[in-house]
Amino acid sequence: MAAGTSRKISAASARSHTRRAKQSSGLTLPSGIFPGVLLVVLAGLVAWGYQAIQPPPPKICGSSDGPLVTASRIKLRDGRHLAYREHGVSKDVAKIKVVFIHGFDVCRLDDVIANYTSPELVEELGIYFVSYDRPGYGESDPHPSRTVKSQVSDIEELADQLGLGSKFYLIGYSLGGQLGWGCLKYIPHRLAGVTLLTPASNYWWPGFPSNLSTEALYKHPPCDYWSLRVAHYAPWLTHWWNTQNWFPILGAISKSPHILSREDKEVVAKLIAKGVDNMVIFLCEHVRQQGEYESLHRDLNVGFGNWEFDPVEMENPFTNNEVSVHLWQGDEDILVPAILQRYIAERHSSWIQYHELAGSGHFFPYLDGMADTIVKTMLNDKE
Repeated sequence: MAAGTSRKISAASARSHTRRAKQSSGLTLPSGIFPGVLLVVLAGLVAWGYQAIQPPPPKICGSSDGPLVTASRIKLRDGRHLAYREHGVSKDVAKIKVVFIHGFDVCRLDDVIANYTSPELVEELGIYFVSYDRPGYGESDPHPSRTVKSQVSDIEELADQLGLGSKFYLIGYSLGGQLGWGCLKYIPHRLAGVTLLTPASNYWWPGFPSNLSTEALYKHPPCDYWSLRVAHYAPWLTHWWNTQNWFPILGAISKSPHILSREDKEVVAKLIAKGVDNMVIFLCEHVRQQGEYESLHRDLNVGFGNWEFDPVEMENPFTNNEVSVHLWQGDEDILVPAILQRYIAERHSSWIQYHELAGSGHFFPYLDGMADTIVKTMLNDKE
């Protein structure tokens, strides 16, 4: 029997052989799996992001899961409901009929002019006021296709259904004052007189010099500066931006004290001393009860989005100056900087009467006696 051959294997060679064996026995991933995993991860992130920016559906007043209807309402031609509140003398005997447009994050209940005009003046002049909830606010149905023009149509239809006659007076405050420009544009033939109280300016109206609108925008606290830019450039992000917790949101939504001037803080303190703070809490809950998106966020998107016309470039809608237009502004207003109002007033000096109040902020209509002054000024040319 032949003797077998023997082989000597070095220690280094044995270790090398063992490593190759271990390597060959490891898990081998299929070719191209990493791009597939990356695609799945990206798709998941996109789906998550899309869900994060989607606002919840509104809770319509009067629906099975919505708030109760407690206000007087009219039904508009498109089927929506508009809630309103009447003040002053009966419209059947009124000599003066006024439609009030509320501002941002308030509702028909916060008609500062009707609430603060002295009863003696209301009776003496025979004034009837009606304030209403703009779409999505309070108890008025949301309007997903809301525009400046559609909101003006709401006002005209409200006046018609309430029988206010061929002409009525208009008072708009803050973001409601901004809507007053729409009334001047689209229904000047229905207006007996117009008063705009610190109307919010859209910083992207083309007629503003770019350096002036930029200066005005930077006068805002950073939280407002960025919130307004989001509403203009990325309106689909407005809901997410003003509900997230990573960055400061719009000061008017968070009720930040940084948006108040010295006089505004004094006004607020007096209101609280009178017990109005509980009413303010109620108003916030009532204002937003159908959802913040259809009230606050859509309001921002419309007010600071791309408009159908430019108020800065408007022609005088009253060729014979038969209607008086008054614009009131506090020179220390932080919410609505005065520099843009001055520019508009100067451009339209032939048909707009400008009243700038030294030392006043955004809440000057709440000052003692101010509502009477505003009403008397509005009616002065008719007396």
